[in-house]
Amino acid sequence: MILVTGGAGFIGSNIVAALAERGERVAVCDRLREGEKWRNLAKVTVEDLVAPETLAGWLAAHVTELTVIVHMGAITATTELDADLLTEVNFRLPVALWRWCASERKRLVYASSAATYGGGEQGFDDDASASALALLRPLNGYGWSKHLFDRWIAAELARGSARPRQWAGLKFFNVYGPNEYHKGAMRSVIAHKYPLAAAGKAVTLFRSERPDVPDGDQKRDFVYVRDCVEVVLWLLDHPNVNGLFNLGTGEARSFADLARALCAALGQPARIEYIDMPPAVGVHYQYFTEARMERLRKAGYTRPFTSLEDGVREYVQRYLSQPDPYR
Repeated sequence: MILVTGGAGFIGSNIVAALAERGERVAVCDRLREGEKWRNLAKVTVEDLVAPETLAGWLAAHVTELTVIVHMGAITATTELDADLLTEVNFRLPVALWRWCASERKRLVYASSAATYGGGEQGFDDDASASALALLRPLNGYGWSKHLFDRWIAAELARGSARPRQWAGLKFFNVYGPNEYHKGAMRSVIAHKYPLAAAGKAVTLFRSERPDVPDGDQKRDFVYVRDCVEVVLWLLDHPNVNGLFNLGTGEARSFADLARALCAALGQPARIEYIDMPPAVGVHYQYFTEARMERLRKAGYTRPFTSLEDGVREYVQRYLSQPDPYR
């Protein structure tokens, strides 16, 4: 059996659906709260739905049958200001899961983040050594909390401490795709702007506040969630692969490119308007991200990544424009 923490969330629910389609027994640990997050799991059969506060007891009761933990559970809001909460959820919980997997000889795949790279002054090389990680300066509490766990692992490995039977961390870049609807302000730009484009209105993007970057030319490594799921499945099929890996496409694309792809998917001419960036966003804004993918490729992953145009087209036509947009 495989446990997916955060399995009712965006990336997690896509992983759960793919595992269920493969015939795996899948348990989910998550909080559903109010709202429609439950719809992310409405089309799949799960072995169990575990409340986070009961996780320790559940693990003890299922130690024999559980083989892998896919840890996607986290506070992912880059605007979260409660550093104690971020530390508890994004650091202490994965530390506990790492130690449990190490003790019980289980496998662990976990979510890190491209937010650990901060403004990108040190580049986007997924070097997992303690010395390389020490150079990174995340721009917000979320990125810092994810980075804290990556650095903790590097220290554990350096001192020769017990480790999980397999461990792999994934530094997700800008992921988009179905089942992100509950994320509110943290949804992808595609999900935010789809209603405008679908109504025939102009897609609004932030103006650049840097003279060397034209409006709309701020760039991200946009990666379709289906590709992220394929990498996770590949890791589960290759238990000897260990390490910290970027998960993007390896190609930065502009927000203007994204807006054009969105309009094209709807069969409309591109209309873009630029608006001022809110001060709270501008303080920690990343103008460029691009994953270096050599380490994952060297580890043996050979599948191509979906282009921005193809990914946006599928997302719009297969999900966003449908009465039921869920995976």
